[in-house]
Parts: sequence; C-alpha cells; structure tokens
Amino acid sequence: MPVVPDNFASSPALDDSPPVAAGSTLTLLDRDHSILAFNERVLDWAYRPEVPLIERLRYLCIVSSNLDEFFEVRMAPHLAANTAGDRKGNYTVDSFARLSEAAHTLVGRQYALYNGELMPTFAKEGIHVISHGERNAAQRKWLSDYYEREVRPLLIPVGLDPAHPFPQVANKSLNFIVRLSGKDAFGRENPIAIVKVPRVLPRMIAMPARVSGGKKLFVALSSIVRAHLQGMFPGREVGDFSQFRVTRHSDLAVDEEDVKNLRTALRQGLQHRHFGQAVRLEVSASCAESLASFLLAQFDLPPEALYRVHGPVNLARLTQLIDLLEEPQLRFAPYQASYPVSLSPGQSFFERLQAGDALIHQPFESFEGVLAFLREAVQDPQVLAIKQTIYRTGADSELMELLREAVRRGKEVTVVVELKARFDEEANINWAEMLESIGAQVVYGVVGLKTHAKMLLVTRREGKAMRRYGHLSTGNYNPRTARLYTDISHLTADPLLTADMEAVFVHMASQSRLPKLNRMWMAPFDLHRNLIARIDALGAAAVRGVPARIVVKMNALTDEALIASLVGAGRKGVKIDLIVRGACTLPAQVPGLTDNIRVRSVIGRFLEHSRVFYFREGEDEALYLSSADWMNRNMLRRIELAWPVTDPVLRQRLIDECLVAYLHDGRDAWDLGADGSYRRVNHDTHQGEEGAPRAVQAHGAQTALMVRYSSRGRSRAASRV
Repeated sequence: MPVVPDNFASSPALDDSPPVAAGSTLTLLDRDHSILAFNERVLDWAYRPEVPLIERLRYLCIVSSNLDEFFEVRMAPHLAANTAGDRKGNYTVDSFARLSEAAHTLVGRQYALYNGELMPTFAKEGIHVISHGERNAAQRKWLSDYYEREVRPLLIPVGLDPAHPFPQVANKSLNFIVRLSGKDAFGRENPIAIVKVPRVLPRMIAMPARVSGGKKLFVALSSIVRAHLQGMFPGREVGDFSQFRVTRHSDLAVDEEDVKNLRTALRQGLQHRHFGQAVRLEVSASCAESLASFLLAQFDLPPEALYRVHGPVNLARLTQLIDLLEEPQLRFAPYQASYPVSLSPGQSFFERLQAGDALIHQPFESFEGVLAFLREAVQDPQVLAIKQTIYRTGADSELMELLREAVRRGKEVTVVVELKARFDEEANINWAEMLESIGAQVVYGVVGLKTHAKMLLVTRREGKAMRRYGHLSTGNYNPRTARLYTDISHLTADPLLTADMEAVFVHMASQSRLPKLNRMWMAPFDLHRNLIARIDALGAAAVRGVPARIVVKMNALTDEALIASLVGAGRKGVKIDLIVRGACTLPAQVPGLTDNIRVRSVIGRFLEHSRVFYFREGEDEALYLSSADWMNRNMLRRIELAWPVTDPVLRQRLIDECLVAYLHDGRDAWDLGADGSYRRVNHDTHQGEEGAPRAVQAHGAQTALMVRYSSRGRSRAASRV
C-alpha cells in the first residue's frame, strides 16, 4: 500500500480550473534571470538579523562568488549579441540590456547591505576594517613596514606608452589604474599607469594587538596599495586612480573530435582561461569617468558592462576576513554530523549490505560512512577490483589517497575521471596523472559527453563466487562539500543494480554498446525518454480518474520537453510539486495552464543538492534517486544515472526527509508565483481560536533534520505527500 497522500498543498482539480482559450501557450521564464533570482534568495540570508553576523557576511560572499561564475559562464553570448546588434533570437541587444539591469540591481543591493548594515554591525562587535583615513600614526607606520616587506617587492607598475602597451590583466585579479602628471625619466608624457596586484598576497590583513588598541582591526590589501601609490612613481604626481577588476568568459571550449589527447588539450586550455573575452568591468564608485572610459575601451566593453562599486571590487575575497575571525558567538552553532543510522561502527560493510541496502543523508549524517566503505574495500584482501567515477573531489582528498593505496595493494583500480568538470579541471587532471603514473586504469568517459554520474563499485571474491557492492550518490566524492551540500548516498549489494553499474563502467571504458539495464535509467540513452513516459503515463491515469501525484526535488528545471510533459500532466489532473533550488523556467500557478503545479525553492544553511523523483499512480508508487537535474545538458550531453529505491522502509525515509519536510518548510522556502517572482513562505503566524494572528515558531526542513540526527531519533510515523 502506498503511504504517500496527495493532501498537502494540493492544487485545484482540472475540472475546477478556468477554461483555456484555444491556442493558449505557456511562456517559459528566462533561465538567466532565474539564476539571478536564485542569488536574490541566497542574499536574503545576509539580510536576516537572526542569522549570526559572520554567517551573514558569508552569504554575501557566496552571492559574489556565484555572480562571478554567472558572468564567466552565462554573459558572453548576450554581450556578443549586443555587440553585433542582434534583435532576434535568444540572445539580443534587449536580452543583454535586461540582464545587465538585473545584475546591476543585485550588485547594488549587495554593497548597500555591506556598507549600510554589515560593516556597522561588525563595528559594534569591535571588529573594524579600517581605511587609510581612520588609521593613526602607529598603525600607518606598521602598515608601511608591512608594505615594504611583503607587498612592494611583488609590484611592478607599468607606465603605458608604445613600448609598454596595456598589460594582460588576468580574470578576476585586483589591479589599479593611475593617472600621472609630469614627465617620466626620459622627459615623455605617459599619463596612464597600471599596477597589477599578485594573487599570492592576502586580501585581508589583521593588525597586531600592539597597534590595534585592543580592538580587532583589519586592513584590505587594496587599501594598503592605494595608500602607497604615490611612492611607486617618484618624480610624478598621482592624480585620479581606481582599483579595477575584469571578469572574463571562462568556459573552456575544446573540440573533442579534433584532439588526440583530451587531457593535454585541456591543460593547454587552462593556461588561456584567465585571459578570455572580457564580460564585466568593476571599478571604484569614485573612479573618474575618463579612466572608466579608457578601461572600457581597452576591454572592448559597452557602458552597461561597467559596475561602479562602493567598496572592494571583489566581495568574495572577504571570506579571508571570515577565516581570520574567531568569534564563535557570531557563527552558526557547530553541527556534528551523526554516524549514518543505517550503519553500525565496526560492522563490516560487506556483512551489512548482504542484509539489505543502506542510505546516508548528508550532511546530517557523516560522509565518513562512504570513506569507511572504501577504506574497508582497500584493506580487504578478498576485494579484487574497485571502479569509481570522479567529477569533483577537490585538490586534497583522502578518497583519492585510498585509491592510490588500493593500487599499491595490487587491486585492479579503474577510475573514470571527468576532466571537464568546470573550474575543477586542473585538480582532476592532476589526479588522473597521479593515478596513471602508479598503474591505475584511468579513462575520461565518452567523447562529447561529461561523466556526471557518481558511483563506486567493489568486486569481492566470496568463496567460489564474485559479488559486487556499490555506492551510488546524488552528489560528488568531495569530503569538504559533503559537509555543506545535502545529498543522498545509497549503498547496495543488489545484484541487479550492481550489474547495471558494472555495465555502465564497461560501456564508458570500452565505448561498446550499452546492454539493456535492469533498473537504472541512463542519460543520454533512456533517462529523458523514461521520465517523459512516466509523466505522460500519470497524465493518462489522471484522465481515467486514477489519483496521480508527482513530487520532484532537484537543483534546476529548464528542459523544455520535460516542462511540456509536466504541464500536460498537470492540465490532465496530476498534482505536481517541484522543489527546485535554483533556476526554474516553468511558471507555476498560471490560470488554465499550470494550476496543478507548484514550485518552491528552499535556501538554507546547507546547499540543497539531492535529486529525488517521486511518482504515484493510484496505489503504486516509485521513487528514484539521480545525479541529474532536469536540464537539456544533463539529459542529452552528459552521462547521468537515475535508479530506484525499492526497499519500502528506505523509500519512506526519503519521502519523509527529502520531500515532506521540504513541502512543509515554513521558514526557508520560497514559492514561485504566476508572475515569475518568488515569495518567501512565512508561517510564523497563523489564526488563533478567535481569528487573531498568533505568533508561532516556524521550522525549516534543514533545521528539523539537524535536530533529528543530532538526537539520532526519527519518527516512524508514515508521512504522505
């Protein structure tokens, strides 16, 4: 019997919806604006006074980092269309103008919060980032010594003239532009100079107690350089100046069909990434118009690409200030992930999985369970082979060291390394080269496709037979992000599921034809088709009067074919809830079109990352975990997996923790309206017995799960979505 009802936030039945005029069509939301809207929701955490102060600053930095990536990856085609004067298509003069306006608004909100609220609040806590004008004589002396010792030896100001053209300025690097009066040492006028500030220098410096007067004082590197600009140009007078930073298009483009060695081609491409097409220019708010215009011309950018900021040109680097602060009262209370409740410390994983599957809900439960599984496999002499995919694992990874140890112990180790994992290319190339050098079999997936699937397969001799044990995950094998991202790890010895894993590994290594899989759906072959078929089947069931339900949790929804299928099913009476953290181009609650579809986004302390797909037709229900978001690239241009959770107890646990909890979130959830805007859910008040508003404390899903796992107690009551 299914244990998933349809009584939560149910939409009107089809018959209750207003009639749809003939020829009515649904206009999808813009993906890029949806990404910016997601960052607005993240920024909301920085505005919340109940959030600890250092964490508010952290959210501000996260938004700044997200915006950097947005410009690096998404802005170039809009800019190119603007330059070409294109008026038709997805990228036009108008799309660039509207996107620039939205980005300027978001950046303006960031700096208004930084200057108007966060920094004054830090000052009340005795924490100051002091400018040159605020520093006393002793502090200026200390900083002058610091500059002479640590900074000046690394700076080489460049005066511009025909022999010294505008220098190459790296992506997102800190620089200064200076206007000089007078003549140089050769009697010539070269009024513009550029000072490039090396990345190796820390962006925030703590002043020692002997000059800070007992306060916690910090100085930005840009402030130190600014205070010493005059000394860099003896015999000249410094006039106007400004810090500046250019963001460049950084998506690596490698023609895989035309290269003989993908790893070599990517390593060469990485050398040029820092000097791609300029897409954004940030300068100080006080930057003279003449200097700003000069820089725009140098980078071939239109005025809309200029961002004047009231503060440091790189807010993301304020994470260094966060690292320098020790005040625990200004941070989230530490959360210690529990050992996975499905596992028992000290028990053999192989014995445990022979009794049934296990789940780990990260970061509420510790990623240590995954490492312990691999550690046992490496140390067990009966384990003969280990196969693993690597998408993002980080530059310093115990997991990769374990694979190295497995090779040393004589096990057959096969690793599918995705070299094109954006911004992790260099770390993955280094790991691939290390593993190859010690004898591991390293493959790079399939030409033209990114390997985004996450799986680890262990083959063990047990008597005269071989048995497989597997780990499948919605997230990456990265111990650091496993403490910050919500993901599901699924450990199994199911012979059908592990046979599917083996077939996928063989397919990726040999590029032979993929056999029909037992339980898995795999992109780019049948994942897209099977999802659409499942949605359409539920629509047909609803027409027959069978109750039908879809609840999907993912990070992004932009695939038009899947959206069309969802809209069609909703119009036939299927009740649909979509929990989409980031970009979503499906407008919810549009009368006559998406009345039966609700979309919500949950932004919390941890980054929502798990993908869970739930389908119910009458009494039959199915739940899949997946590595894939519902985006065209995931369905057609990546190796992705979705697999069912067939154990009814584990399935119910996922329903409770990943779906019901998020559908009932009354604190950190945002609902998407028919107009395309998000509104934060506020359940902090409700009607009392006599109709008056009564204050209550609403709970966020993540907070509830932290409490649940902190106490290691879980309700056994069956919830229904």
